[in-house]
Amino acid sequence: MDTINNLFICLFLSVFTFLLLRAVAAAHLRRRKTRLPPGTLGLPFIGETLQLISAYKTENPEPFIDDRVSKYGNIFTTHVFGEPTVFSADPETNRFILQNEGRLFESSYPGSIQNLLGRYSLLLMRGTLHKRMHSLTMSFANSSILKDHLLADIDRLVRLNLDSWTGRVFLMEEAKKITFNLTVKQLMSFDPCEWTEKLMKEYMLVIEGFFSIPLPIFSSTYRKAIQARRKVAEALGLVVRERRKEREGGERKNDMLEALFEGDGVEGGGFSDEEIVDFMLALLVAGYDTTSTIMTLAVKFLTETPHALSHLKEEHEEIRLRKGEVESLQWEDYKSMPFTQCVVNETLRIANIISGVFRRAMTDINIKGYTIPKGWKVFASFRAVHLDHEHFKDARSFDPWRWQSNAGSTSSPNVFTPFGGGPRRCPGYELARVELSVFLHHLITRFSWVPAEPDKLIFFPTTRMQKRYPIIVQRRSLFDPCKE
Repeated sequence: MDTINNLFICLFLSVFTFLLLRAVAAAHLRRRKTRLPPGTLGLPFIGETLQLISAYKTENPEPFIDDRVSKYGNIFTTHVFGEPTVFSADPETNRFILQNEGRLFESSYPGSIQNLLGRYSLLLMRGTLHKRMHSLTMSFANSSILKDHLLADIDRLVRLNLDSWTGRVFLMEEAKKITFNLTVKQLMSFDPCEWTEKLMKEYMLVIEGFFSIPLPIFSSTYRKAIQARRKVAEALGLVVRERRKEREGGERKNDMLEALFEGDGVEGGGFSDEEIVDFMLALLVAGYDTTSTIMTLAVKFLTETPHALSHLKEEHEEIRLRKGEVESLQWEDYKSMPFTQCVVNETLRIANIISGVFRRAMTDINIKGYTIPKGWKVFASFRAVHLDHEHFKDARSFDPWRWQSNAGSTSSPNVFTPFGGGPRRCPGYELARVELSVFLHHLITRFSWVPAEPDKLIFFPTTRMQKRYPIIVQRRSLFDPCKE
């Protein structure tokens, strides 16, 4: 038996060695023919995925890219999540990737994300369908709609959540409630209720599975995420069917779901139930997870930068004094927050909730003297550019005043891309700014706070605070901004 085991081990090692040498030889041959960017593909099949995951468990916001940029430069080759991938920390290359969406590159994400969001999510759609959905979403979150319709709901739901705050508060948890309820309201006209609370709990499980191995047998996180995704899809599907029945009776609502039923008027009609469910499922993820994290980190950075917090308080207390006992914000109030917008920009730059985007090369592509082979993944890193001292002075320090001159950057305006760019630029970029500004106004004018305990910013699988950023809040007098 020992002899058989030894023979089996020898055979396995021989095959593994053969495959390893073959992969290395193929990589060298391809590199000579195509001049790939420098770097390493790591181990067969695994690549450098384990190094990437372990790197982002440190407190350094960009350890994996920092290390390879120092070795190979701003464009390098690696192998992560099962595929050879070219990483770019170069703003010109990133812009080239974003602007050539649909011509040279197409959207492509790890299998776990694709399976959990669905093929009709805005993130994964391509071609005409993506253009229709993106245009519709933009039309529902532009400045005019925000001014005339959405601002009132944003202001009301933020104040409703803050009304319940007392003592110790987990800021990230409360921010998620705010943004989830806002997104549900905008999509389906539902106010906070037991149904929305249950739906949010399932969403949290879905998001946890985004960067897991997409095989239920190997990953309990992914298995739970798939189960949660099924429950969410069923709940949304029921809403869609009920609303179709209501429309047959002549009832109409002014929300995104109604717009999806009607379509965009270009392709002749609305969308299917499956398209609508996938689309809403993904928008709920985007609307509640990213913006809530930005809210939390804005408070964290301001707390750690007392001078910036003091400056921001002055701006919002002036607005509050001007309004007297009227709490609700109007559009002119939002437009009179110049330093707030500096804080928003700097939070977006430092936090980098969307660290970058994955694309796939549709053909062999020559750029910066290198060739990206057809079928290879590319990753345009926004965070690596935002935290580069060549583009931003003291790039890893929180400094809102940098945005008061020269657009914050020491070089091209293309280096600041918190919402991406090109045809896939985030359609909710202005909505996110308004939500954060309104939240900061009511937080600052209603409360003073201190951290309840030390907390840690982590970056994998998503950017977040490890302990949900617990704070101790103390309510301020509602109509006396000078009283703490």
